[in-house]
Amino acid sequence: MAPVLSPHPARPELRDRWSAAVAAAGGTGETAMSLPYADALLARWAEPRRRYHTTDHLLAVLRHIDVLEEYAAEPALVRLAAWFHDAVYQPDRSENEERSARLAERALPELGVDAAGTREVARLVRLTVTHDAADGDGNGAVLCDADLAVLAGGPEAYAAYAGAVREEYGFVPDGAFRAGRADVLRQLLALPRLFRTPYGTRVWEADARRNMAAELARLTG
Repeated sequence: MAPVLSPHPARPELRDRWSAAVAAAGGTGETAMSLPYADALLARWAEPRRRYHTTDHLLAVLRHIDVLEEYAAEPALVRLAAWFHDAVYQPDRSENEERSARLAERALPELGVDAAGTREVARLVRLTVTHDAADGDGNGAVLCDADLAVLAGGPEAYAAYAGAVREEYGFVPDGAFRAGRADVLRQLLALPRLFRTPYGTRVWEADARRNMAAELARLTG
C-alpha cells in the first residue's frame, strides 16, 4: 500500500533533503529509488496521533543540524538519523527509539548505505533515548543538540512545544502528567549541561534552562 502523504508545505524541501543525505552517505540519491522511502517516513511523521513529534519537528531538527554540522564527523549520517529518530512513535510505549533504529537497519542497506554507515545511524537513533553524547562524539552531540534545541525557543514557541507534548499524552490524567513532566524537567535541569556542541552551549543553554525552570514552576506551583 502506498504511504498516505500529508499536504505539508515543506514536503518538496524534505524530499530533496532526504535524497541529498542518502547520496552523501554513499547510497543512491536517485529519485526513483530513494523517494519512496522518504514518502514512507514522512507518512509516519504525519500520523494523526502526533502533536509534537511531527513533520515540523523533523524539519526543525534538520535545520538545526545545518547550523551545527561543522561539529559532526559525518553530517550526512546525522541527517539520516534525524529522519529515523522518531519514525516509530507511540507515546504510551518505551521502545520507540529501538524500533526506529531497527527500521533504519532494514531500510538503509536497501538504499546502498554501507554497513558502517547503517550502524552509525542506528547508534545515533538509540542515543536519543538519553541524549547523553560522550565527549568526542561529534555526530551524537549534533543530533542530540538539534533535537533538544526546541527547549531554547522564545516564550511563545516554548509554550506551543509544551502544549503539543501535553496533547500527545492526552490519555494521561492531568495530575499524573504534571508529576511525570515535572520529573523529566528536574532530571534535565540537574544535568551539568544540556548541550554538547560549543554552539549549543553558547546560544541555547541559558534560554533552555530558563524555559524549563519556568515550566517546572508552573507545574508545581
